[in-house]
Amino acid sequence: MAVRPILRWPDPRLSAAAARVAEVDSAARAIWADMIDTMEAMPGVGLAAPQIGVMSRLAVVDASDRRGQAIRMANPVIVHAATELRRHEEASPCLPGVSAPVERPRAVTVRYLDADGAPAERVFTGLWATSVQHQIDHLDGRMYFDRLSRLKRDMLLRKARKNAG
Repeated sequence: MAVRPILRWPDPRLSAAAARVAEVDSAARAIWADMIDTMEAMPGVGLAAPQIGVMSRLAVVDASDRRGQAIRMANPVIVHAATELRRHEEASPCLPGVSAPVERPRAVTVRYLDADGAPAERVFTGLWATSVQHQIDHLDGRMYFDRLSRLKRDMLLRKARKNAG
């Protein structure tokens, strides 16, 4: 288990879709362990494997108050989304120093392979739902700012470049 470096935007891997995981094996479990260590060190409420340069559809989410409740997901897919939206200020360690309000479904039902490799389906609400959707976006090669209008996206990226420079 180790804290891994986070890729920084505009690394091209952040714009590429991650590959499906054939099975949950010891390699996938080791990546999850590193992802949880990395997420806790940020600190954050979720992390997708591409953020640490691993192009596999693996994600972890822990939006609990007491931490240590991380859910490990392989190949997560949203099978149902609520029509009611929730607005939340989102950010990413891949683009430090900036954030933006993003509206996403308040609740989602997600199908995935769990830590044992068994098929699972779970309903996520509130911050858990926001984080799961944010991680699935990363697995699809999208970042939260891709959900903003062109004007807001351009302003955010200009600010990020200014902060980095």
